[in-house]
Amino acid sequence: MANTRPMGAYATLGLLADTASALQNFVNVFVAIYILFIFAYVLLSWIQLPYSTVAATLQRFLDEVCRPYLGLFRGRIPTLGPLDLSPIVAVVVLLVAAEIVNALIGALL
Repeated sequence: MANTRPMGAYATLGLLADTASALQNFVNVFVAIYILFIFAYVLLSWIQLPYSTVAATLQRFLDEVCRPYLGLFRGRIPTLGPLDLSPIVAVVVLLVAAEIVNALIGALL
């Protein structure tokens, strides 16, 4: 019996595997950069920088990027005295969500 598979079937499977790998890499890089933004946001909230337009722009950018996500956890996670644990919980949730998304991408593609 002759091979009934079209010649492009193997190429299509390879393309899907490459697409899945690229999407998983994108998710990993996105999460890593966002975690760095959260880390910088937390550090800049502890340190008072001297006023400059660059520092003010950086703080405003980090505030606009990180505050909405961290706001989901603030007030719901108890604090330990002056220490706010919500950024730690937010990072852990982000890492778990990235693993779930990567598993879904691997399963679907």
